[in-house]
Amino acid sequence: MPVFNSKGKMLTAALVLALPLSVYASDREKAEQTVQKSVQLESQLAQPVKIGGVASAASTSASSGASKLTDSLKGGYTEAATQLKVPWSMQFAGDIVYITQRGGGIVQVKDGKQTVQEVRTKKALRVEGEAGLTGFVLDPNFAKNKYAYVYHAYEENGQPYNRIAKVKLVNGVWREQKSLLEKIPGGRIHEGGRLKIGPDGMLYSTAGETNRRELSQDPSSYGGKILRMTTSGKVPKDNPIKNSFVYASGLRNSQGLAWTSGGSLYASDHGPSGAPIPGGGVDRTGLDEINLIKPGANYGWPKVIGTETAPGFVPPVFVAGDTSIAPSGISITPDNTLLVATLAGQSLKEFDPKTKSMTDIVTDVGRVRDVAVHNGKIYILTNNTSGGTPGANDDRLLILK
Repeated sequence: MPVFNSKGKMLTAALVLALPLSVYASDREKAEQTVQKSVQLESQLAQPVKIGGVASAASTSASSGASKLTDSLKGGYTEAATQLKVPWSMQFAGDIVYITQRGGGIVQVKDGKQTVQEVRTKKALRVEGEAGLTGFVLDPNFAKNKYAYVYHAYEENGQPYNRIAKVKLVNGVWREQKSLLEKIPGGRIHEGGRLKIGPDGMLYSTAGETNRRELSQDPSSYGGKILRMTTSGKVPKDNPIKNSFVYASGLRNSQGLAWTSGGSLYASDHGPSGAPIPGGGVDRTGLDEINLIKPGANYGWPKVIGTETAPGFVPPVFVAGDTSIAPSGISITPDNTLLVATLAGQSLKEFDPKTKSMTDIVTDVGRVRDVAVHNGKIYILTNNTSGGTPGANDDRLLILK
């Protein structure tokens, strides 16, 4: 299987423009039933963790002997959207693609045309550092009800927070219908923000520890957690902690969620960044993680890092090396491998849960924020207008060939 090396395709910079979000007063919401399906989770935890190097895709494919979606790639890509301003998350409604921009607005890509749609929330968007409009997921019945869910930063009484809100597409504008969760910890970095609907019909969210590492081990805080709720914002009766949205803890800055066909939930997480530690000292670098998420499990940050173990903590299924790759969005292929968008790694990678190997699929497009598999094709969002070296057409939505 080829590894893409698209030299000459790096293009120069579009400035980040923030679309302000205005206040929308309507709070109407029709009652709806959440799709209830039984989630089949694996009965055993993953194999022992090993520090992962990145192998070539061709060698890994040959050793596994299995044909994968990525084996069919010929090399290269098609530009489906260009000049996006810090894109973060993408969703599909048939042939239409919706993309959030961290500075505000959702870009609709339809029939080759890009339209920026306003998002009207009841609390104004806060754009600061890594904070802004990030997570976005369509309701399972979007074709009929036009509902979706957004994760965005805001400020209240001088304090930074994040919130999850239900919105509805009305005449080309996304209008807030209901606030589902408020006062998720906020800051300038480590915001988390990925939203996904699980096979059980529940709404899942990642929430970063906002560089306050103690929050990850604080059961009363949403920081450094994976959260789970109904699509009406209620705590599910089968959540691991009674009357709590917390589904898993001990994470640092998780930005990716995806389920295998068997119902196993995986999450990406950023490891130590080599930055100063609040209160003194300096973090190690690298050690980014892929975790197999179990209800109520604690993944150890900051008590254990990388392959370190201690009673009560669940180890990752994969730990990257000492050089940061900063995994963001992830997606599952039909053959149950994980596609992993990486920021510092400036590539799309593939993780095989069976072999515990990570391989390069796309390089030389710069930072990659999100990845999705739709109708048998792989889509990626570049993220060069934030922390990268953007080209004239960046940022872009690319369809791999």
